This record gives sequence, structure tokens and C-alpha cells, in this order.
Amino acid sequence: MQIQSSETLESAEQQAAAKKMMWILMVGILAPLFDTTITNVAIDTLVREFNTSVSTIQWVMTSYLLALGMVIPITGWAMERFGCKSMWIFSLGMFLLGSVLCSLAWNVESLIFFRTIQGIGGGLLMPIMQTLGVRAFGGQNMGKGMATVGLPALLGPILGPVLGGLIINHLNWRWIFLVNIPLCIIAIIMAWKGLPNEERETRTLRLDLLGLMLLSPAIVLIICGLGEVSSNHGFGHVAVLVPVLAGLALLAVFVVYAFRKGNEALLDVRLFRVRSLAVSTILLFLSGLTTYGAMLLLPLYFQQVRGESVLISGLLLVPQGVGMLLTRSLAGKLTDQIGSRPVVLVGTMLTLLGTWPFTQLSADTSYYYLSVAMIVRGAGLGAVFLPVMASAYIGLSSKQIPHASSTTRIMQQIGGAFGASVIAIILQNEFNSVMSHDPTAVAVAFDHAFIWSIAFSALALIPATLLPRIKR
Repeated sequence: MQIQSSETLESAEQQAAAKKMMWILMVGILAPLFDTTITNVAIDTLVREFNTSVSTIQWVMTSYLLALGMVIPITGWAMERFGCKSMWIFSLGMFLLGSVLCSLAWNVESLIFFRTIQGIGGGLLMPIMQTLGVRAFGGQNMGKGMATVGLPALLGPILGPVLGGLIINHLNWRWIFLVNIPLCIIAIIMAWKGLPNEERETRTLRLDLLGLMLLSPAIVLIICGLGEVSSNHGFGHVAVLVPVLAGLALLAVFVVYAFRKGNEALLDVRLFRVRSLAVSTILLFLSGLTTYGAMLLLPLYFQQVRGESVLISGLLLVPQGVGMLLTRSLAGKLTDQIGSRPVVLVGTMLTLLGTWPFTQLSADTSYYYLSVAMIVRGAGLGAVFLPVMASAYIGLSSKQIPHASSTTRIMQQIGGAFGASVIAIILQNEFNSVMSHDPTAVAVAFDHAFIWSIAFSALALIPATLLPRIKR
């Protein structure tokens, strides 16, 4: 009895320490999550401020994404070489430096360059947080751990558009970046005092430079090519095909190289032999595709069909985030109790149910009706993301977790870029087929685009059946 009581006490202390650490990390991750959504709603403002075109300002977002793509592959090596705490503080410092420089930008070229510095910091933060979260909570409470890790990712879509609308309406554009400064400073202080110091191997871990030269450009080229889809009206344009095909070729070479290199490669691709990780990465790609595609459609519908402002559009998106929060804890608990497969299947069905009303849009569809639909859709997305993330780490050792964190983050980024690009071109083609600019006719274009979004969501049902079975 005394031994059991001692083990229970030790487990409770570990869980308390894990929760404390995750709250420290959540403060740090809020800045980059808010920054992405705030900057996205500020495109029109930046066009006017710098007296430039939308295609030029788009590089303010693209440069950030490209920097993310370049640094994510080195996250696993950096965490093993320098430690998670040191890399967390370094990443926050880079994001803070980038935010300060962005707020001081004197022209659009300087802003684009400074956003790459922000992207270096932002790209490292999420994989580090996932790695620390998985290690802290352990396999027995993976669902609960992912529910905590995923909380900031849910808050970004809820509060980001609203905060961005308020800044744009009432403050100078420089505040888009200045709001990051206090958050970063607080997060650095909390991390310095609260995160545990780690015992690292004394041997110097070599960076896989050849792997880096293959994988980072591959990710950058794919994301860059997909980012050109909407502006070039399709996937067949040379500006899209050349970088995407070049990126895929480099990716294929990296996979062959990494299989031969083994665990010394930049990313250990042999981990894909673990079915739970392989299936989870497919689902994360589809999740990014579905989520980012709808994030493009929803605000555009409110602004172009219903004539709402940026701020009101942001407020109208809140119900989806509320739905995601409603299922966050429950999805984590159920994943620990019955396994991820039934939770993901039910979550996918909820996503489909919540998206269906958006295939029947008109120029005067009730906002109450759409709000209920978004709550259901958000509940489904929340029930999918957390169990999938938890499944990705099943059966992996502590040393394999950083590689898995980088891999899952890469798949989310590419899936998001692919989803936004595909939905953008579908919507543009629908606009081209509409003979009238009447809101009712334009609403039909959104109906058809959302049908494609449902189709992409339904694809997730296939790999979801391969997730881990119900626990006994």
C-alpha cells in the first residue's frame, strides 16, 4: 500500500509539473499564433500604407512561411544539440527581434526581410512545444497532454481576427507587430525561471548538412509554388509547376538519402514504418487542407456576399473556435480511455455535418443558423486534431519524439498551403463562371467551393480507420 501510495504521489507531482510547464509554453506560443491571423486581416491596410500592390504585399506573408519551411527541419537536431529550454528561449528572442524590426520597417522591402526573422523564431516554437508536451505527459496521458498543447492553436483562430480588426480600426499598422513585444518578454522571463534544465549528451551532434540542403529547399519550393496558385489562376502555370515539381524531386531524393542515413539523418524517415505516425501525418495533411481552406472561404463570404467589415467578420468566426474549445478536453480524455480511432471518426462526421449548411448559402442566410453550424464544425475539428496528434507519438522513444514533432509540423504546413491554394483556385473558377455580381449569384460560388471542402474532409474517413484500436 505504501509503495502504491508513493507511486501515486509521484505521478501526481509529475502531472502538476507537466501542467505548469505547458502553461509557460502556451504564453510563448500565443504571439506567433496571433501574429499570423492579425497579419492576414491587415493585407488591405498594408497595401494602402506602402502604396503597393496586393501581389507585393503577399510576400509579407510568404516570406514568413518560407522562413518557417527552412527552419522546421532543423528543429529536431537543435533540440538534441542545445536542449529544448535553450532553443525555446532562443526562438522567442528571434521572434521578438523580428517583431521589433517589423514595427520599424520603412518600406515594403524591409518589412518582407524582417518577417523572415520572425519566421525563423515562429517556425521553431511549435515543434519544441509539441516535443516538451509529449515528453512531460507520457504515453498514459497523451490525449490530455495534446489537449493542453493544442489549446493555443484553438485560441488563435478565435481571438486573432478580432484583435486584428480592433488594431486596424483604431491603431497604427505598426501595432500589428508591437503587440507581440510584451507577450514575448513575459514568455522569455517565465521560460527562464520555470522551465527545467535538461541533461544532454556530452558528445557533439553533427548537423546533417546534406539533408538540410535537400529538405529545407524542398519544403520552401513546394509552399512557394502553392502560394502562386491563386495569383496565376491554376496549377498548370509555370510559376506553380516548376517550384512544386522541383520541391517534390528534392523531397524524393531526401527520402532515399535519409533511409540510408538512418537516425543520423535530419529527419528519421524510417519512423514512417510506425503505422500510427504514418497514418497521423496523412490525417494532419488533410486536416491542414480542410482547416486552412475554410479559413479562406468563411471571412470572404461574410465580406463579399454579406458586406461585413473585417472586425465583424472576425467576430462571426468566433463560434467555430468556441466549438473547438468545447470538445478539446473531452476529446483528450476519450483518446486516453478508448483510443483515437472512434474519436477521430466521430469528429470527422461532425465536421462534415457542420460544413454542409455552407453548401446551401444565400445572400441572407441566418447568422444564427450559420453560428450553430460553425459550432458543430469547430467541435468536429477539435475532436480530430487532438487525437491525431496524440496518435503520432505512440510507440516512439524519447529520442524519436523531436523527429516526429518536426515531421508533423511539416505536414501541417504543406497541407495548409495546399488547402488554401486549392480552395482559392476553385473559388476563382466559380467566380469566373458567375455571370452576375449579384450577392445571390456570388453566394452560389461559395456553395460550390464548400462542396469541395466537404469532399476533402470526407477523405479523412479512410485513413482514420487505420488509427490505433480501442484500448482495453
